[in-house]
Amino acid sequence: MSDAEKRLADLGLKLPQAAAPVANYVPYVRSGNQLFVSGQISNGPGGLVKGRLGETMNVEQGQSAARLCALNLIAQLKAALDGDLSRLVRVVKLGGFVCATPEFEAIPKVINGASDLMVEAFGDAGRHARSAVACPVLPLGAVVEIDAVFEIA
Repeated sequence: MSDAEKRLADLGLKLPQAAAPVANYVPYVRSGNQLFVSGQISNGPGGLVKGRLGETMNVEQGQSAARLCALNLIAQLKAALDGDLSRLVRVVKLGGFVCATPEFEAIPKVINGASDLMVEAFGDAGRHARSAVACPVLPLGAVVEIDAVFEIA
């Protein structure tokens, strides 16, 4: 078990199985020492978290959904690294998408759910650049989707 997995376990979290793509794309692509992971939606043990910030969900619920996306990103990372998360050098960038009403402006606070988990799991190597944008709808009705770029060894 990697240090990151131990940290996640200490938080009471377990990595899910890496999800299969739902359309015509691959879950990740390696280019040199970078790994690009396709968007992971807010799917967890209780199923897909659906909703819209500012309408059916509040910031804390959105952060929880973003945290699920981060766990799914780490699961894809682990799959791409043949189970060896110690090969992660750095989380380079997260791109966050939040299903929200036009009036909802706390998009960065929602994506903090994922950003915080990356730092909790990987320490300083989890600090990253980021974008956070709102949209009217996401695939399958998900409330949050996040993609990532990782530097790997």
